[in-house]
Amino acid sequence: MPQWTRACATSDIETEDLIRFDHEDRTFAIYRSPDDQFYCTDGLCTHEHVHLEDGLVMDHLIECPKHNGQFDYRTGEAKRAPVCENLKTYPVKVEDGEVYVDIGS
Repeated sequence: MPQWTRACATSDIETEDLIRFDHEDRTFAIYRSPDDQFYCTDGLCTHEHVHLEDGLVMDHLIECPKHNGQFDYRTGEAKRAPVCENLKTYPVKVEDGEVYVDIGS
């Protein structure tokens, strides 16, 4: 059963950018794609556990700020070394200008 949690307003994230979202003892990254869709992944890079919040977002990729590894934030797939482990992704829905994440997934 989905556990929808409000993460932010759609206006909090610029196109091709991300924001950090912390909930209880977990941290996430919420992205806004070039085609105005919203996505969520774990917030920490799988390589050295650096938060992705200061990473560069281009097209559908997030580049880790520490070693420049890249992930496709839509699927979590590791796309460029040194990352080799995928990011966990979470379902997202948008209602009335608010972004919700199913953090129970």
